[in-house]
Amino acid sequence: MLDSRSQNSSGRVVDEIDRARAQEYALLATLLSHSPDAQLLQRLALLRGDASPLGRAHAALGEAAGRTDETGAAREYFDLFSGLGQDALLPYASHYLAGSFYGRPLERLRKMFQNFGIETAAGHSEPEDHIAILCEVMAGLVGGDIGEAGADREFFENYLAGWIRCFFVDLERARSADFYTCVGSLGRVFVDIEAEAFALSA
Repeated sequence: MLDSRSQNSSGRVVDEIDRARAQEYALLATLLSHSPDAQLLQRLALLRGDASPLGRAHAALGEAAGRTDETGAAREYFDLFSGLGQDALLPYASHYLAGSFYGRPLERLRKMFQNFGIETAAGHSEPEDHIAILCEVMAGLVGGDIGEAGADREFFENYLAGWIRCFFVDLERARSADFYTCVGSLGRVFVDIEAEAFALSA
């Protein structure tokens, strides 16, 4: 989705918590950019959780991965994100914040991308405010590949906090899906933890 050549490694030391956060964002980015193949589903089926909300979300996603296959996951993804299914979603910040495509939220994001030196990969047609692209950016910010320390908080609060939870709740409630409702649950729980952590550290 993003051109890795445009990402500047900051040389920051990234602690274990931030590595785990970056992995969560990267997983969400992958699952929201395309449906998982059989190999990824097999790996996800090994997920185990604990009694925490995030642990339970991981366990539920693992169970869902174990009962679906590549074809079923691809069908869910198509129905949800092609705009044709009964639970079709529009995974764009502009849709949630402005009720339109290519709105002001996208303009703001493009300016921010320029400041960070981020370019979308050649041949990638989705606008930059697609949820998968934004999760990929967060993975880079948290993991130290993009920006300076603390840039993840600014990005989250300015470009995600106003709508990302609503998107994940909509995905979680998709009646026609099974695997992707668990992706929605994981996303909702995770961004709630992120928002609370940023609020506590304010």
